[in-house]
Amino acid sequence: MDRTGQIGAIVLAAGRSTRFRSTRSKLVHELGGRPILAWVLEALRAADVSPVIVVVPPEADELRALGDDRVRFAVQHEPRGTGHAVLAAEQALAGFDGSVLLLYADLPLLKADTLRGAIETHRRQRAAVTLLTATIDDPHGWGRIVRNHDGVCAIVEDRDTTPAQRAICEVNVGVYCARAPALFELLHRATPDNAQGEIYLTDIIGGAAAAGMAIADMPVALAEVGQINSRGELAAMEKTLRAQINAKWMAAGVTLEDPDTAYIGPDVTIGRDTVIGPNVQLRGRTAIGTGCRLDGSAFICDSTIGDAAHLRFGVVINESAVGARCQIGPFANLRPNTRLGEDVHIGDFVETKNAVLERGVKANHLAYLGDAQVGRETNIGAGTITCNYDGFDKYRTVIGERVQVGSDCTLVAPVTIGDDAYIATATTVRRDVSAGALALNPRGQEERPGWVGAFRARKTAGRGGSAAKPVGGAAKAKPVARKAGPTRRKRRAR
Repeated sequence: MDRTGQIGAIVLAAGRSTRFRSTRSKLVHELGGRPILAWVLEALRAADVSPVIVVVPPEADELRALGDDRVRFAVQHEPRGTGHAVLAAEQALAGFDGSVLLLYADLPLLKADTLRGAIETHRRQRAAVTLLTATIDDPHGWGRIVRNHDGVCAIVEDRDTTPAQRAICEVNVGVYCARAPALFELLHRATPDNAQGEIYLTDIIGGAAAAGMAIADMPVALAEVGQINSRGELAAMEKTLRAQINAKWMAAGVTLEDPDTAYIGPDVTIGRDTVIGPNVQLRGRTAIGTGCRLDGSAFICDSTIGDAAHLRFGVVINESAVGARCQIGPFANLRPNTRLGEDVHIGDFVETKNAVLERGVKANHLAYLGDAQVGRETNIGAGTITCNYDGFDKYRTVIGERVQVGSDCTLVAPVTIGDDAYIATATTVRRDVSAGALALNPRGQEERPGWVGAFRARKTAGRGGSAAKPVGGAAKAKPVARKAGPTRRKRRAR
């Protein structure tokens, strides 16, 4: 047993993903809104494992992009087996005298607690190598665990088993913990004497047993160590993960009206007594407050929703913050950097972007508020837009407190509207409006009697058709004479 107490990890991510039928590594495909590789890296981080060496194939820029300051990368230039892949990490661990966890990159349901358990077993039993095993009814395709009177003595891959070994139901799940110096010594001794002509990582068990090294083992639930080798397995894993996450939140006091259609990411938090309707997706680092109501068909990503907020049907919110008791939707779109204060109302077909709406603002219908600052208790009428882009640059609109913006108004940025101002219906605001002022564009209504009839007559002349009967006549209508009624005196006399 090493005396350093250090625990690192080697993650095998150099597979070619041939069964995935993808131009990209299967490990960058998302599971629960997170790349498959990121799940294992997060479990290692939570188990306080460092350094982490990820073994990748050549041309693995997409995988490298998923690393952080704890992760180093090593390249397996030729696909010569799992043991050969671990040897590719040897140089990256030069001088490291602790133990390392060895695991495949496509084990997204493996828990940090299980990794801690493997480390504890490895230390407690002073083992040179520790491995995780599972017992299953149908072991076809799995490497079998072979035991003797001393314990585990070998792992035999399925394709290399004898008839007697095929009947063994205890299988290798591909997770180990080994002293780094002993690990590389054993792998350098391994030979490719197998059906594939490869250096197997599993050979370290037989090598350690032959050398009289201590081998420890720990059972693990099979559900934790399922791998993803195809799109079908990815879909099945997505369903399993979603069920686990949803069960956790229902146990914590959240109502899911239809758990089968609730998609909640692993980094999402939800307060008690929140009710989530069908077809809701909560992605990224979204935080939902207590006592909220999400009616259904909402998509919320990397956003914060305050307590008692009500999100009506069909709301989309990205990278935004919604205050307590806000009412959003239906069919509202809050684009990145939207910040809503408390008690804000955003109605149907309202879009915001890079906008701050302070407490009590209402924009209930058909509006666009981009690059805007809106003060408290201001009301935005239907059809109002902020014109924030001139084809080259974005400009900001600042609207004060208690402003009344009428319907169908156009606010051409950069522009500032003072507190308590009133913007008349259909006004185009091009200059700043002072506090308490009325802004309007004087445009009288003009009417041309008989214009429609004359227009239709011009269009139909010479086409062989008859003009439609003029609406209102071509000339000014004459007043209709009315018969005078009896006077009051005569009416009373009768």
